[in-house]
Amino acid sequence: MTIRSLSFLSPGTYDSDNPRTGLEDTLGLFSYGERLGYQGAWVRQRHLEAAVSSAAVFLSAATQRTDRIELGTAVVPIGYESPLRLAEDLATVDVLAGGRLQIGVSAGTPPHVELVGDRVFDGDWEAVDFSHQRILRFAKNLDGSWIGSEDTRVQSPNGPQRPRVQPYAAGLTERLWYGGGSSRSTIWAAEHGLNLLTGNIVAGEGTDDFWTAQLTNLQTFRQRWRGAGEPRIAVGRVVVPTDSADAATRDKYREYEASRHARTLAPQGERRTLFAPDLVGSSAEIVERLQADAAIGDVTELRLELPYGLRRIDYEQILHDVATQVAPALGWQPALVAA
Repeated sequence: MTIRSLSFLSPGTYDSDNPRTGLEDTLGLFSYGERLGYQGAWVRQRHLEAAVSSAAVFLSAATQRTDRIELGTAVVPIGYESPLRLAEDLATVDVLAGGRLQIGVSAGTPPHVELVGDRVFDGDWEAVDFSHQRILRFAKNLDGSWIGSEDTRVQSPNGPQRPRVQPYAAGLTERLWYGGGSSRSTIWAAEHGLNLLTGNIVAGEGTDDFWTAQLTNLQTFRQRWRGAGEPRIAVGRVVVPTDSADAATRDKYREYEASRHARTLAPQGERRTLFAPDLVGSSAEIVERLQADAAIGDVTELRLELPYGLRRIDYEQILHDVATQVAPALGWQPALVAA
């Protein structure tokens, strides 16, 4: 087992009455992770919740607080987005970041659309195309291709210009990721050249065992890969070391783990969703469990999925303990930090 890239996924939550403090805390966490040598920092995009609702805007701020670390979205539900406007926004972020942006997207009916569909779409939202085609249109808008014929020009105060989506961020289409947990989504991502994000939730297709299902998806992804170069695969786990936490905080972590344990015992719902257990305990215990994790052993990129509802000091403790005690035992080395 050799983990070459270590990143973390922040929930980006805040107090509804004081959102600025929470958003600033998450920006500070990105800076802290960079100083610890993490290779990547990702943020969730959530709607109608006290959390980051626009990954593009948040990561634009993060470009000015960090210098090296990869900045990721995990994931943007493409159904709410204009493929053109989202491409313009995220290309701008990538330019400001110096080519560090990683874009995670998902297709399908976006969450809460039954509540806000009439605020987003003209006409019946049930007639909107929420399929993978929306992602392909988004990717097309990022690829730098010219729009119109060779003679097509748009007029601007700077004179006539040949049109394409601006700014063009070279290489950004190779940093597109798809959040996939089923064989169908895994195959689609592979055949369309998107890197794969997969975490602690997968579809139980032909098995009740989480690790068997996830490992099968990873193998299928590599077999069906049709993109340029080698694909990237990042596997996520909830990892919470308790080594440097105080007694009260350790109890809080254990309560969080216990509240989510029942869902790991059997497939859930009609889709037979399988959940991996959270890894809460000493660094030595967590290392042992990760070394026995077949999916982690099959990849070189590990992403920590930070729990909801913790304080900034708790997140910093988790990131510190993982970077100094857990990850080195998995073959990881921190990225060089500029002086």
